[in-house]
Amino acid sequence: MKRKIIIGIFILLFGFLFGGISFYILSKTSMPSYTPYMGVSPRVPSQTIETAKAFSEIANAVSPVVVNISTTKVVKKQASSFFEDPFSNFFDPFYEFGFPKKWKEQSLGSGVIVSGDGYIVTNNHVIEQSDEIKVILYDKKSFKGKLVGADPKTDIAVIKVNAMDLPTVVWADSDKLQVGEFVLAIGNPFGLSHTVTMGIVSAVGRASVGIADYEDFIQTDAAINPGNSGGPLVNIKGEVIGINTAIFSKTGGYQGIGFAVPSNLVRSVMDQLVKQGKVTRGWLGISIQRLTPELSQKFGLGDSNGALVGDVMRGSPAEKAGLIRGDIITEYNGKKVQDADILRNIVAQSKASTQVQIKIIRKGREYNLTATVAEYPREAAETNMERSTDEAHREALAGLEVIELTKEIAHQLGLNRDEKGVVVVRVEPGSPAEEANLKKGDVIQEIDNKKVNTLNDFNRIASNIKPNETVLLFINRGGQRFYAVLRES
Repeated sequence: MKRKIIIGIFILLFGFLFGGISFYILSKTSMPSYTPYMGVSPRVPSQTIETAKAFSEIANAVSPVVVNISTTKVVKKQASSFFEDPFSNFFDPFYEFGFPKKWKEQSLGSGVIVSGDGYIVTNNHVIEQSDEIKVILYDKKSFKGKLVGADPKTDIAVIKVNAMDLPTVVWADSDKLQVGEFVLAIGNPFGLSHTVTMGIVSAVGRASVGIADYEDFIQTDAAINPGNSGGPLVNIKGEVIGINTAIFSKTGGYQGIGFAVPSNLVRSVMDQLVKQGKVTRGWLGISIQRLTPELSQKFGLGDSNGALVGDVMRGSPAEKAGLIRGDIITEYNGKKVQDADILRNIVAQSKASTQVQIKIIRKGREYNLTATVAEYPREAAETNMERSTDEAHREALAGLEVIELTKEIAHQLGLNRDEKGVVVVRVEPGSPAEEANLKKGDVIQEIDNKKVNTLNDFNRIASNIKPNETVLLFINRGGQRFYAVLRES
């Protein structure tokens, strides 16, 4: 019996062994072998690889000249008396009655090293009203910054740190910049130091953005976010063509439109701040405005290039040179004047006491004048323009209601008592006058180059205006004189 059991176990083991060997042999001969998939690398053109390396090399070369700037400002708030606001700080356990509260506000921006001995360019709004300026270099070294000078009109400032042998920026000529060129923006967006973004130049010569008084911005779609302000915008050669300044955004974040101050303007302002601690600007003593297609038509011009002279100040360089109201400036010292913003910038950059050649169009004829640029004087305070009168002698000219300008009203409007004209007391909503941006308090002194001294003059001239005819008005708004065009409905 035992013998039979042993033989059975042996036969069973032999069967298992034979079956395993047979399965192994069959699997080797009938099943395909498994080869791991290694993938195929895409064929990338060598030019693309070289371009990528070039951008990387640009970033590596420029990053050491970019610094992180953090500022601190102490804000004080005087506590109100118990009788004024007894529960204003009821939920503040640290409030002490009668003592001012104060706290620190911090902001973050970027800067560019412009000299080996520690001069750094940034935006004025980065360091404005700050009590402390801290600068962190690319190698993480930290320094205390000292303000050298600032120019709010261009939003440029210069600070200095106590350091030597620093890497410095290489400047480019921003006048040669072309739309469509590749650019890199480097800075510290949201505190993320030395971030690099790429884009193209979307436009040059952008003005009337509302960021600064003197605007000639480079527009780019390279991502510029809070913290990038003061950082460099560089070209594909690694040269700085601008200082990142602002973004256009409805949300506070990047939306594809950023602005940079061009390098040539930055260098001009920077040099003056370092040498003089302030910026002096050229001045001719004229008020200028853009030429709209309607204005160009009224002045008999074929296009809208140039700057229209709205007023000439008495005793100014412009008056001495022979400029008069209504002249169209088309060229300034050999440079074409495309619009009023360009003229404002190039006059401001002119040195005082230098002579400049000005080409104008006056009543269809070209003239060449010579003017001696003066230094820009201190600005006068702006006059409040909201004063008017309730007395209404009603007469409509494209939605306008006016009364005669008296000495008393002129005084209320901050004007010379000898000024003549009619005062706008109401602008009808949706009228051509509203579209032309006329406002209550404006003084109309001319209609189609005809003097308006009294209300009778206004009525007489207005009665001769034909339907659908464009009307050229000369306006005095708080001492600022300009032309406006409207079409009578």
